[in-house]
Amino acid sequence: MDNVTINWLAVLGATLVCFVLGALWYGPLFGKAWMLAIGMDPAKMKDAPKPKMARLLIVTFVLEWLMSSCLAAFIGAGKGAALGTLFGFLTGLPWIAFAVAVNAMFEGRSFKYMLINGSYWTVSFTLMGLIIGWLQ
Repeated sequence: MDNVTINWLAVLGATLVCFVLGALWYGPLFGKAWMLAIGMDPAKMKDAPKPKMARLLIVTFVLEWLMSSCLAAFIGAGKGAALGTLFGFLTGLPWIAFAVAVNAMFEGRSFKYMLINGSYWTVSFTLMGLIIGWLQ
């Protein structure tokens, strides 16, 4: 196997985009629909005890950084934005989103749940691939 060159600045940028997109996706964009899809009442969430948010966000960022790092190794150097975007999309939809859908079906989750979560990962990986392909 050839040596893999990773642009760590590209990985950081891709991680930040994924992290911010998640805040938007599960917040103002689809937060209420997602909460309903998992059986939470959005009105009651304001009074619900908050999890240890700092730890949750740190672990989320680290996991997304690891995903971005693996995607960068997969894409490799010198592929360009178009191919990086394609590789990100092909990672997000048929691998991640479909895996989410398989698990969701066995968990008895709704199609809305699958759509919200699967499309988040598809868009995230597509954007991560774009950034990595462009900068790497």
